Amino acid sequence: MPDLFAPYELKALTLKNRIVMPPMCQYAVVKQDGTPNDWHFVHYVSRAIGGTGFIIVEMTGIHPDGRISNQDTGIWSDEHIEAYRRLTEAVHVHGAKIAVQLGHAGRKALDANPPVAPSAIPFDANSKTPQALTKEGIVELIAAYREGARRAVDAGFDTVELHGAHGYLIHQFHSPLTNVRDDEYGTDPMLFGEQVTRAVREVLPAEMPLIMRVSAREYVEGGYDETYALEFCRRYKAAGVDMFHVSSGGEGPIGSNGGPNAGPAYQVDLAEYIRSGLQIPVIAVGRLESYEEAQSIVTEEKVELVAVGRGMLSDPYWALHAEEALGGVEKANVPKPYERGVWKRK
Repeated sequence: MPDLFAPYELKALTLKNRIVMPPMCQYAVVKQDGTPNDWHFVHYVSRAIGGTGFIIVEMTGIHPDGRISNQDTGIWSDEHIEAYRRLTEAVHVHGAKIAVQLGHAGRKALDANPPVAPSAIPFDANSKTPQALTKEGIVELIAAYREGARRAVDAGFDTVELHGAHGYLIHQFHSPLTNVRDDEYGTDPMLFGEQVTRAVREVLPAEMPLIMRVSAREYVEGGYDETYALEFCRRYKAAGVDMFHVSSGGEGPIGSNGGPNAGPAYQVDLAEYIRSGLQIPVIAVGRLESYEEAQSIVTEEKVELVAVGRGMLSDPYWALHAEEALGGVEKANVPKPYERGVWKRK
C-alpha cells in the first residue's frame, strides 16, 4: 500500500512523495508588474528544502486584469519567464517538482476596471458589476491561457494547473449562478473550460500532465452539487485534464447556505467521489495539516496526493516533520546543513 512518502508518477511527472503545497496567493508583488520577487523565491524554495514533493505556485494571471489584485503574480508577458525560471531551477535543486496555477479572476478581479465575466452579475453588493465578455473577448482569453502555458513550459515548470474553482473565471462559466448567456457559451456552460483545456494542451509536451482545480460543490442557494461537478470534470478530462485538484465553494461568502464547518479533511469525500466516478487521479485539499490524517487518506487509497496549505504556511518543514512524526526521517531527506538539528531518524 502506498503511504505519504511513497514516490508517485503521472506521465513524466515523478514525485518523491505524495505531499503537495497548494497554490496560496501571497499578494506580494509590490511593483504590481506580475513578476515574482525575492519573497516568492524564499517562500517556495523553503518548502522544497523542507521536503515537499510537489509545489504549485499561486494563481498566476494570464491577463493583467485577470489577477485578484494588482499585487498578484502574472504570466501574460515573456518578460516574466526569467524570474520563474530562477524559481523552478532552485526548487529542482532541492528535489521537488513545481507547477504554476494559471487563472483569471473574472468578476472577482478587485482592481480591474471593469472586471469581465460570462455575465454582468457582481459577486456581492460591494463588488463592481462586471462587463459580460464578447465572443471576441472569450477567444482572446482562451489564447491568453494558451500563451501562459507556453511561457510556463519555457520557464521550466514541470506541469500546469488550470484554476477552475473558487468562483474564478472557468468556474463562473460552468456555474448556473454566474452564467446566464444566451449564446453557445451559455447553452453549453462547459464549453469555455473545455476550449481552455484544449488550447493549453496544444502547447504542453505530450508527456506533461495537465491538472485542473475544481470546486466540486457550491454552497449558496441554487448552486450545483457533486453530480454536476462530475459531469463537467468528465468533459474536461476528455479535453485533456489528467488529474483533478478537488476543492469546493468560492461562488459566495464562506459558510453561505449552511456550508461546511470546514473541519479537518472536509473535502476528501468530494475528491474520492471524482476519483471513483472518472477513474482519474486526484489531489485532496482542505484542513489536512494533521500528519496522521494526511497519511491515512493516502494509505486508504482515497486519493493520490495530499495538499497541505495552512499547515505549510506555519511550517515550511511540514513534510520533514510529518516524516519524523510518522516513524522517523531518513537521513538522506534532511538537507546536509540541517543535519545537526534534532531529527528522530529511522
